[in-house]
Amino acid sequence: MEVQEIYELNSETMDRFEPVYGLIFLFKWVKGEKDNRATLDNIPNVFFAKQMISNACGTQAIVNVLLNRKDIELGEHLTTFKEFSQMLPADVRGEQLGNIASIRTAHNSFARPEPFVFDQTAAKEDDDVFHFVGYVPVGNNVYELDGLKSGPILLGEYKEDKWLDVARPAIQDRISRYTQKEIRFNLLALVKSRKDVYEEELATLKVNQMEIESKLTSADVNAEEKTRYQNEIKMIDIQKNDLVLKLKEETNKRNTWTTENVRRKHNYVPFIFNLLKVLAEKGKLKELREEGKKASAEREKKKEEEKKKATARKEEAKATAEKAKATVDKATGDEATKKADT
Repeated sequence: MEVQEIYELNSETMDRFEPVYGLIFLFKWVKGEKDNRATLDNIPNVFFAKQMISNACGTQAIVNVLLNRKDIELGEHLTTFKEFSQMLPADVRGEQLGNIASIRTAHNSFARPEPFVFDQTAAKEDDDVFHFVGYVPVGNNVYELDGLKSGPILLGEYKEDKWLDVARPAIQDRISRYTQKEIRFNLLALVKSRKDVYEEELATLKVNQMEIESKLTSADVNAEEKTRYQNEIKMIDIQKNDLVLKLKEETNKRNTWTTENVRRKHNYVPFIFNLLKVLAEKGKLKELREEGKKASAEREKKKEEEKKKATARKEEAKATAEKAKATVDKATGDEATKKADT
């Protein structure tokens, strides 16, 4: 299995990544945002774990999707956890998820190194906090799985394996709401490994080619059939070459992922320390420091200006709403007076 970033939700894009096991939507979490949709409890065959661990909503969303798919080989640790937690309530499942050493190790292995120890503080009002939500088909229904809620949300029923047709409107609704004030969101698809898909397709083509070659060497094949078989073999060769190129791309992609993960986890503090030391020796550090302070002040100024503009817009909207309400109230009062006079 692998994760693919999705830029368009249309059928053509999603068909390229079949089979799609689930979707994960990343968005900026807004405190106090209302969601009046009903959550469900204890749905048969639906796995849901409530998020009880801080800063683990991405891992939580992935696990919630994976453990609802019967067509994925989960491996020993996830299979054991799923069987063990079947009768547990959602909050206890979330707590127990953090006790699985293999999951905890995998999650922490992608964390950025923190060479310095800072006091941990709760996110402030102006801090950006992001959250992951999963979408997955179970049985004939599609569910939204948000670890911050008490249970799954039923999005609707689907037919003929077209579960994405049900999930799509719900995600597009979220996107349309966020694009009005926030553009930082992302959609990810949990799909079958492209490497596995291409290898299976290549193996199928090789079997088909062997069968056609066997027919081609048959003693009773006529000239017309011979030409047709030869053309089919040429087409298979073209398809095989295309798959070989795709497999090379997949290998290169995985090598790139490995390099990125090494860089993400590398401790750059010694490099930065020595860079600052060299800049100080060359008399460049003070100048760069002043430029940095100036740039930081400009960013803070811009941030304050944006905050003031946002406050002004809210006040203007509030005043407009109050004015509209007063107009409606006055019109209603005038109408009531006319009726009374009549």
